[in-house]
Amino acid sequence: MNLKESVDKLKLRKHGWLGLIIMAFTVFIAVFLYLDRRNQISSIILSLGAFGVVVAILLMSVVCMTPMPSEGLMVLFLKVYGVYWGTVFAWLGSNLSTVVIFVIARYYGQRLMQKLVTPARFKLIDNWVKRKGTGGLFVARLLPVPAFAVNYVAGTIPSIRFWPYLWTAAISIIPYYVGTSLVFLGIAKEVWHWLIVGGAAIIAFWSAGYLLNRRRFE
Repeated sequence: MNLKESVDKLKLRKHGWLGLIIMAFTVFIAVFLYLDRRNQISSIILSLGAFGVVVAILLMSVVCMTPMPSEGLMVLFLKVYGVYWGTVFAWLGSNLSTVVIFVIARYYGQRLMQKLVTPARFKLIDNWVKRKGTGGLFVARLLPVPAFAVNYVAGTIPSIRFWPYLWTAAISIIPYYVGTSLVFLGIAKEVWHWLIVGGAAIIAFWSAGYLLNRRRFE
């Protein structure tokens, strides 16, 4: 077996494990929603008060630091805490992960990032930041690239200061989170106009990322 075959085998194994983890996480969310259809589990979680909220925010931050999609966990938050507070807690967890990633990236730098982010994604984000500074970082956060990847790359770039790094992350995710919340509200409460508004917001968010991504080829 040559070197290329060994590398390909390791990548396949890594992606296989990631796929299994995502599948298990998806099944967990589905089972939770099924068992909680009468809000019995939600009532228990709500009875934990501030402790339950802190655990929820920490759990979201951990998920957002990995390639795992956080949408499933956000749906769980919306089910337990309601649309408003569920969105706020998910947003806080996302921002906490952003802060932690910044610290990790500054201490461990390129070595860790190379294991988590592909060269193509690094080049894409790095080019936007170098060309436009903070504005480029904000645009990079709207691209069809996982947020954790943008955070790791941005955290390793010395010219990026903490505050621009944080506020671009905090603001750029809001339209998507609001859109997801409105879609959930429309489905859960059968309020179809919220479903339409939320769906339009998500489509607009994705479309903006697609169009910005195309600009790099012009």
